[in-house]
Amino acid sequence: MSIAGAKWQGWTLAVCLLTVLAATTAVLAQTPAPASTADGQAQPAATTTAPEPSAAQPSAKAQGGAKSARVPTSGDRRRAAKVYLASSKLFDKDQFEAALQGFEKAAVLDPANPQYRMAVVVARSHAITALIQDAAKARMHENETGARAALSHALELDPSNPEVAQHLRELGDDALRGAEKPLYEQSLDELGGPIQIAPAQGPHSFHLHTGQRQVIQQVFKGFGIEATLDDSVRSTQVRLDLDNVQFRQAMRALGLLTNTFYVPLDAHRVLVARDDYTHRQNYVPQGLETIYLSGLSAEELTEMGNMARNVFEVTQVNVDQSAGKMTVRAPYDTLNALNETLRELIAGRDQVLLEVRLIQIAHTSQRNTGIQPPQTLTAFNVYAEEQQILNQNASAVQQIISSGLAAPGDTEAIIAILIASGEVTSSIFSNGLALFGGGLTLSGFSPPPITANLSLNSSDSRELDQIQVRLGDGEAGTIREGEKYPIETSSYSNLGTGGLNIPGLNTPGLSSSLGGLAGLASELGAGAETTIPQVQYQDLGFTLKTTPKVLRSGDVALTLDLKIDSLGGSSLNGIPILDDQTYAGVVTVPSGQAVALLSELDKEQTRAISGVPGLSEVPGLNDVTDINNMKNYASLLVVITPHVVRSTQPAGHSPMMRVEAGTRNRFFD
Repeated sequence: MSIAGAKWQGWTLAVCLLTVLAATTAVLAQTPAPASTADGQAQPAATTTAPEPSAAQPSAKAQGGAKSARVPTSGDRRRAAKVYLASSKLFDKDQFEAALQGFEKAAVLDPANPQYRMAVVVARSHAITALIQDAAKARMHENETGARAALSHALELDPSNPEVAQHLRELGDDALRGAEKPLYEQSLDELGGPIQIAPAQGPHSFHLHTGQRQVIQQVFKGFGIEATLDDSVRSTQVRLDLDNVQFRQAMRALGLLTNTFYVPLDAHRVLVARDDYTHRQNYVPQGLETIYLSGLSAEELTEMGNMARNVFEVTQVNVDQSAGKMTVRAPYDTLNALNETLRELIAGRDQVLLEVRLIQIAHTSQRNTGIQPPQTLTAFNVYAEEQQILNQNASAVQQIISSGLAAPGDTEAIIAILIASGEVTSSIFSNGLALFGGGLTLSGFSPPPITANLSLNSSDSRELDQIQVRLGDGEAGTIREGEKYPIETSSYSNLGTGGLNIPGLNTPGLSSSLGGLAGLASELGAGAETTIPQVQYQDLGFTLKTTPKVLRSGDVALTLDLKIDSLGGSSLNGIPILDDQTYAGVVTVPSGQAVALLSELDKEQTRAISGVPGLSEVPGLNDVTDINNMKNYASLLVVITPHVVRSTQPAGHSPMMRVEAGTRNRFFD
């Protein structure tokens, strides 16, 4: 708890104790003293004095002039006790206002019970204390509206409470101390300032049918103002009927009726003249002010002077660019409006902090499952294959027969020995043999191997980059993320090592005297062999251009221009092809909330089936067949969160300052 809150709580507890003590003393004073009997014992009095009327109990006079308080019935006492118990539970839950209403109802039902009246006093004191504490919390959070509402409600519960009145006065003092005067009025009191008129308060009614001059004088006189009329005011007959109008309303109607305006001479005297440009120039007081605009450039100072002339119709403006100041002579109201506008411009623009998060999501998946059946079959004639093996290994066959390892006609034994010795390496024996037929037509085939695949390759990658950019209101900013890719715009050229070959210049021609120039031509040719290449760097990657604009409601309007440049994977005449993705738009979000942009950078999916034609196309059988699936995609997620870190203007629109033209009525200024 702060020091101010502790101080207010101490005052509240002290007032509560004093109030309870005073109420207890009043109840004891109203109760008659017991009479004494002859034996010295106290005897209760025969009559009971009616309790004093409280805030919850109307007096006897208010009840119709009855001479004595109403005597409660037994039913009223029971209802009062029930209401009192229910209110006591609310009091224990710190619901003081609800408990106060219940205690007041119980006191009305049973006015003879002093406990109910005492409960009303205690509940009201606690309710006021709670409201004062709520006001203190609101003041600490700079919520003057909430503090004033809490104190006003406390004043409704107890209009005569001095503590609530004191807090209201302190709240008013804070408002006066925190109020900032306009730029022109900060030193206005030192110079005296414009003359302020002091009309009589209260509504007045006027019913006049006479000349304009008499009507003007009588209306001003009704508000205690003496009017001096210029000769330009006409004396035509007019009729004026006004009922219960204040000074400003009467002056507005009078100005519209008579086409006049007034200029205060002092607090109780005015000068009235015809409302036109000439008389306003002659009678309206002019103020002279020098406005120092340090830090502005010469162009900005010129724009300030043009704004004063064109927008506020100030004719006497002098801009001193060397000293950084502007001297203006105009009516006081115009000067106030001009200074208020300059303050809004000089205070600066709102500033927005953009939090940009770049999230790149890349996923690659490759799955190869199933069985790959044989797709080729090699068939051969057994007799022809045996003869081919024997003919190719004739010397080895003679050695096998001469060594006695096999008989001369035992072909199978000879071929088996050749295969075992490694002399025969034909592919038909690697996967086995299958024979069919007989005799010379005995044939065979070697089946290829059957492959079973069961593999999975998957990868995920996420790249997170966070960038913060602080921009002013309406200021454009650019964020780039990527690389610069070199693109060659001109290639190397070579004219050869032999140099130039021009007849008559570097080779003998018609004139033999030209042969001496061959050395010079060779030097020129050697210098022209190569040229310097030209390379242009292209930005690849992510480029975001944004312009924030803070609205009156506090929301931020973002103008987004997103561009993604990448290589296309192919080239044309040696120049790479670039892929370009762009987005442009305007999005409005509250401060602190994010907007997301998603871009599909790359997406590829392939599916390959390896199997037997026909069988692999049958539904159900193709699941067993070898299937190779590959998926590859990449996405870019951009999350932009604007934060208003500096706000120069409150929510909503600022108060409008009315500036009247030279020929318009000014009675209601």
